[in-house]
Amino acid sequence: MSLFANVRRTAFVALCLAMAGPASAAVTPTDADAQAAREVAESLRYGHYEDVTLDDHWANRAFTQYLKTLDPQKAYLLDADISEFSDLRHDFDDAMVDGDLERIYGLYERYQQRLTARLTWLVKTLDAKPSFDFDKDDRLALDRKDSPWADSEQELDELWRKRLKNAWLSMSLSDKSDDEIAKTLSERYSNQLKRIKQTNDEDILTLVMHAVTGSIDPHSEYFSPRQGESFDIQMKLSLDGIGALLQSEGEYVKVSSLVPGGPAEKDGELKPADRIVAVGQGQGDSEWTNVVGMRLDDVVDLIRGPKGSVVRLEVIPAQSLDVTKTRELDITRDTVKLEDQAANAKVIDVKRDDGVHRIGVIHVPAFYVDFDAWQAGEDDYRSTTRDVARLIDELKAKQVEGIILDLRNNGGGALQEANSMIGLFIDRGPTVQVRDARGRISLYGDTDAGTHYDGPLTVLVNRLSASASEIFAGAIQDYGRGPILGSQTFGKGTVQTISSLSEGEIKLTRAKFYRISGDSTQNKGVKPDIAFPSVIDPQEIGESSLDYALPWDQVRPVKYRRYGDPARYLAALRARHQSRAEQDPNFNYLKSEVALSKALRAQQTSISLNREQRKREMDAQEAEQLALENKRRRALNLEPLTSFAELDAASDHISSPESDPEQEADIEEASSDKEAKDPIDQAQLQESAEILLDYAHLTGDR
Repeated sequence: MSLFANVRRTAFVALCLAMAGPASAAVTPTDADAQAAREVAESLRYGHYEDVTLDDHWANRAFTQYLKTLDPQKAYLLDADISEFSDLRHDFDDAMVDGDLERIYGLYERYQQRLTARLTWLVKTLDAKPSFDFDKDDRLALDRKDSPWADSEQELDELWRKRLKNAWLSMSLSDKSDDEIAKTLSERYSNQLKRIKQTNDEDILTLVMHAVTGSIDPHSEYFSPRQGESFDIQMKLSLDGIGALLQSEGEYVKVSSLVPGGPAEKDGELKPADRIVAVGQGQGDSEWTNVVGMRLDDVVDLIRGPKGSVVRLEVIPAQSLDVTKTRELDITRDTVKLEDQAANAKVIDVKRDDGVHRIGVIHVPAFYVDFDAWQAGEDDYRSTTRDVARLIDELKAKQVEGIILDLRNNGGGALQEANSMIGLFIDRGPTVQVRDARGRISLYGDTDAGTHYDGPLTVLVNRLSASASEIFAGAIQDYGRGPILGSQTFGKGTVQTISSLSEGEIKLTRAKFYRISGDSTQNKGVKPDIAFPSVIDPQEIGESSLDYALPWDQVRPVKYRRYGDPARYLAALRARHQSRAEQDPNFNYLKSEVALSKALRAQQTSISLNREQRKREMDAQEAEQLALENKRRRALNLEPLTSFAELDAASDHISSPESDPEQEADIEEASSDKEAKDPIDQAQLQESAEILLDYAHLTGDR
């Protein structure tokens, strides 16, 4: 199971939310819709891993999730609307079981009426050439999900006046003229109005069913026939594009993850949690299409394209709290191939007083297998385990003193490969437990005698290491084969299967993963023995950040043999790591950047609509970021930067000092341009090598 295959298209709003729905005709459920509702209800009650009871308690939860899906920021519907449809708080379950969707669709229609009226109001306001007073001390709340529903249209008028004022101020601070701002905003809202007429019955049903399945767990999902086809394409990774999975977040489309080996991942510029604000085609000064508020499927269509063509993206960086600070990047579309996801290896040199020590690194982007060749009985089929075994042999020939398995950003893949790859490092034994809805536990493991590598080992993970990666890292940790380094993993410990319905398909959570120690990987993931600072906010990305994620729990452990006891040496390893990290400019920079981001997120619950105050807030943030960068640069004997603009534009603002030519010659040719451009990434690898060498010395295994 893969994170990429199961990343929830959070609030599948893209198909219908905030920009879909008929402008005039009544929203009436069809007989096919009623049948789909009954089948989804039956599937949830009798096919889901959890014991799902569609009662009044669930009805209230489904109603709440439906409102969250429709209007997450409470910017369109009124309190009176919620009261009018409050019968759904206890009738939602009956409506699903009976296939009677009239009231559910009625609330959808009311939302569309409010949305249409609001967009019309915005366009008319812009047509009237509004004038804003940016000297007043207005502030706009950034998150209204916990706010009460508005009592009147006048209250929402005030909210949208502030929203419009904020959009205007943000663009004006980006040096856009008043005419450009009015044109851009008018086009944004006019395009949303046009898209309201593009909705169809499939879109409405998908939105409703998304709220229904999303009230059970974040990975169960209804697919309309169109979405089913798109999902199949994602699973096969056969579509020409950039290799990025997207989800809706309010008015924005956000990058949820990057496909290993895809163009975006190779390019290294686009990051998870980046928000896309505009899309252009081809290189040069082609026209931008503003995608704020656009349907997710429409944004995906703009980004997809033929192999070899270029797509331009304007994004708000994941770490940016200021939406005026965007950057542009070009990505050449390509097809993701199996060989692009293949494991690769290199050697890192660690200089100590007693000489230079060589540590091998095997990067595993995904757990893959050529299923067609395997099923055909071919002897030389491609798989992760086979590739890693070959790389181990190559590293042994180079006389490395230990091996790092780099599983950062590995979203999972073929479970059989995670199991068999564990077998390279242990001599037979269980690897993972899988419990189904009936409580039956299946035990998977390595049955091959012998180990392919029994030397010093460590596994490097991060928040985007998920599913099969967590099974592997958890087994290595349970067996005591070596310390786990990095940051807490994603926490995706559930298994989904897809079943056909009379109209579309349903993906249901049917089982749960457990480590051989009995601990689930669900929700909590795998906690590293030695933690590295991470710029990925766990409140934004990870299983625990998703609505109604299934809980962590335990089953009985199984018997297994431990190969070592890393816990015995953790105090010494952490002390040595801390001593080095305090002297490492890149680690200090990362640690300070994480602390700054947390502080800013905690402080900035609203944003000023006063021009001068807004500038002061922006300048203060930029000054702090510039100070952090210059502290790092001075420690690396690099020239300090004089302004934030220089920092933003500098291609070397995270560059390493000049490399030692002799050391560079010792590094395997697999070292990529991406690593050269990402010294933070390289610093984590280098420190992992230091820790592994310490571990080998402490255990006498060298």
